[in-house]
Amino acid sequence: MIGIIGFGRFGRLMAGYLAKDYTVYVYNRSDKAEQISEIGAVPADMAQAAGQRVVILSVPISRMADFLKEIAPLVVPDAVVVDVCSVKVYPVQWMTTLLPPSVDILATHPMFGPDSAATSLLDRKIVLCKTRISDARYDKIKSYLKARGLVVIETTPEEHDRQIAMSLCLTHFIGRSLEASGTGELIIDTEGYKRLLHILEVVTHDTWQLFVDMNRYNPYAEKSRRAFMDAMKTIEERLKKDRLKTEG
Repeated sequence: MIGIIGFGRFGRLMAGYLAKDYTVYVYNRSDKAEQISEIGAVPADMAQAAGQRVVILSVPISRMADFLKEIAPLVVPDAVVVDVCSVKVYPVQWMTTLLPPSVDILATHPMFGPDSAATSLLDRKIVLCKTRISDARYDKIKSYLKARGLVVIETTPEEHDRQIAMSLCLTHFIGRSLEASGTGELIIDTEGYKRLLHILEVVTHDTWQLFVDMNRYNPYAEKSRRAFMDAMKTIEERLKKDRLKTEG
């Protein structure tokens, strides 16, 4: 049996898929009992959700440590606690510090969301960081994910955050910048411009809090962001120099 803490957009997606194979108990701070029941899961209180053999935290990164403190006395010995954060270094530190030694820990990052995986998980990627879990249990979880069509990527929390600082944090930074600049659909457009609009569309479906958290809690995000902005300044200076040469 599985317990899920949090029923936001991703929690709902995850609960819907898992409820096809398991009894899933879902806890959410606000009352979403009707929506939880609609997808085949079971509305639960915190103690019931946290007392399952598998407990999945689907909460904002900035709230994760608070939730870990809350569930620590509720999780049963030999349970496995799983996170789904888009950063990994800090959540792994929090889980290993705040959860009892009797509890297994698996850090994950599903590389998909309610928009991209609304109808299928086939060929969607999920990152696994084996943290504190037996080989047998880890292999069982990995086999289940692969059987559902997911592509499993195994790595360390540090390498995950290093790469995601480019592939996710920087992408969201560009998308938010496009939004702030008033970028929108045009009649006279190009394929390249349409791709930019796709980035804009994807990132604005996620919350501003997620954007803030992924940058605040990824130790490599600022370096990636600064390098990109420095490159933009360099290109702008080159354009100015070329223009002055032409005018001169």
